[in-house]
Amino acid sequence: MAAAGVVSGKIIYEQEGVYIHSSCGKTNDQDSLISGILRVLEKDAEVIVDWRPLDDALDSSSILYARKDSSSVVEWTQAPKERGHRGSEHLNSYEAEWDMVNTVSFKRKPHTNGDAPSHRNGKSKWSFLFSLTDLKSIKQNKEGMGWSYLVFCLKDDVVLPALHFHQGDSKLLIESLEKYVVLCESPQDKRTLLVNCQNKSLSQSFENLLDEPAYGLIQKIKKDPYTATMIGFSKVTNYIFDSLRGSDPSTHQRPPSEMADFLSDAISGLKINQQEEPGFEVITRIDLGERPVVQRKEPVSLEEWTKNIDSEGRILNVDSMKQMIFRGGLSHALRKQAWKFLLGYFPWDSTKEERTQLQKQKTDEYFRMKLQWKSVSQEQEKRNSRLRDYRSLIEKDVNRTDRTNKFYEGQDNPGLILLHDILMTYCMYDFDLGYVQGMSDLLSPLLYVMENEVDAFWCFASYMDQMHQNFEEQMQGMKTQLIQLSTLLRLLDSGFCSYLESQDSGYLYFCFRWLLIRFKREFSFLDILRLWEVMWTELPCKNFHLLLCCAILESEKQQIMEKHYGFNEILKHINELSMKIDVEDILCKAEAISLQMVKCKELPQAVCEILGLQDSEVTTPDSDVGEDENVVMTPCPTSAFQSNALPTLSASGSRDDSPTQIPVSSDVCRLTPA
Repeated sequence: MAAAGVVSGKIIYEQEGVYIHSSCGKTNDQDSLISGILRVLEKDAEVIVDWRPLDDALDSSSILYARKDSSSVVEWTQAPKERGHRGSEHLNSYEAEWDMVNTVSFKRKPHTNGDAPSHRNGKSKWSFLFSLTDLKSIKQNKEGMGWSYLVFCLKDDVVLPALHFHQGDSKLLIESLEKYVVLCESPQDKRTLLVNCQNKSLSQSFENLLDEPAYGLIQKIKKDPYTATMIGFSKVTNYIFDSLRGSDPSTHQRPPSEMADFLSDAISGLKINQQEEPGFEVITRIDLGERPVVQRKEPVSLEEWTKNIDSEGRILNVDSMKQMIFRGGLSHALRKQAWKFLLGYFPWDSTKEERTQLQKQKTDEYFRMKLQWKSVSQEQEKRNSRLRDYRSLIEKDVNRTDRTNKFYEGQDNPGLILLHDILMTYCMYDFDLGYVQGMSDLLSPLLYVMENEVDAFWCFASYMDQMHQNFEEQMQGMKTQLIQLSTLLRLLDSGFCSYLESQDSGYLYFCFRWLLIRFKREFSFLDILRLWEVMWTELPCKNFHLLLCCAILESEKQQIMEKHYGFNEILKHINELSMKIDVEDILCKAEAISLQMVKCKELPQAVCEILGLQDSEVTTPDSDVGEDENVVMTPCPTSAFQSNALPTLSASGSRDDSPTQIPVSSDVCRLTPA
């Protein structure tokens, strides 16, 4: 149906005669039963559950509101605060149809003298829709009722009005939803179905997810790798495996090379651990020597930072300062200032006056770009499908980004508006890339630290310069990183790599989310602030984030191998590491790995190029390993990466602003920042 306001998409389920009981105590009142139509639709990569009155098309006035604690059905009414802060032009525009239910604020509508509320045309205006990714649980009716009903609870604990199935059973709806999510009974209440129960997920086949499993998965990965990996893999761990092997028992045991071929089909150009792949050498077992023990230092204080600023505001001893940040991170009070330098928004050698002028220039530039999308009329946007798609994705992502953080929690939160506006403005800044799901994860910590719209935007733009390839349509950055990670892990532990390959996991696709958004979903919010600022120093080597991946995988190796985890269990285990990883421990292990590789005299050329090893004068930072590690000379092929010498910490552990340089022969190389 093409009527205005109706959600378009492929209809998976449709049922008329699904009622909302607006006033359960007045069965003789016609307004107490609101007949509607319930649909489940596929729209792009999204699955939408949509209910609306049979005679109403959705407009902004019929988006409804309820209390978070509404255990019974109540009248929903539009909240004035929400209307005000979203803007009248937004609420009256067509894209309000795609606002997530959890974007609204909730308020019980008062009744006077027991009268039911009146609406225009004498009819109640009701409707709601939500994305299936936001569904937490479904509560079913008690046994013995004349008809069945369902109550949807969303992940932010919003409880929607009960849907009563007067004409037909609700089982067909449940069966339709089970094509996309895993449902199982709650141990506490058999009437409640929990979404994505882990016990059932291991037996859930991909054939139950899509009608055309292999083709559908490949298309989803190509079109939206973020959703396919960050949402799909976290729910049902064996989708790829089951879709690939199909129903033929003879295909259930597939060699790793065929699994790599499958990923190559899904992400064109991805070849991992394929000996015939041109340009990649076979990594044989190499003795890397003993791994040093590394200790972290205290965060850089505001006092230490201030001591390194001259009278005109220039940062002195930049290399030494970067090393101090790498060794201990930053105190939180310093982040707002220091991150602008680490991300390249402020030049390290700029004066205070120059930075003030730069901020004025960047403020003007930002608001000119913001005005571009703000001034687009509804009629213009109807003819601009790309802008519509960007806005729709942004609005949905903003409303599910770090909502448990106090900076973003609640419905009337200005932080959410700023997230939305910055991401929309970035679409004007880089319209070719626009917005891709996952970018909101990168912006959120920046806005949290900066507490300023303009500064957060330009820091985000600088960060996206580094991360751009991760989000491009061809995913070239992701392909390269997965291949490089496989190469490094094979050097560190070929036995572990062989085990992963024997379990069809040698392509390391379970690390996709780590790389895509730089571990944002793996560590707590505060730990991510520490991890990112350390990585932004670009020390101690190029692609240090890949060594962080290696450190995490090494930490989990024993459990994976001793418990003989297979494909499903490995994916499940890696997903469940989220928020359980010690950031300081992993930083120590990753740095120790880098030092171990520096000392290796037979490092393969591929590894040298990944880590930025080169022929040059050697300067390596002291890493508190209990002995003098300042002089490390490593034979290695020449690569293209160049860098200035690094400052060092003295052997006693005190900070030394003067760099130590040791000339060496042309057949040695060192770790350098990118």
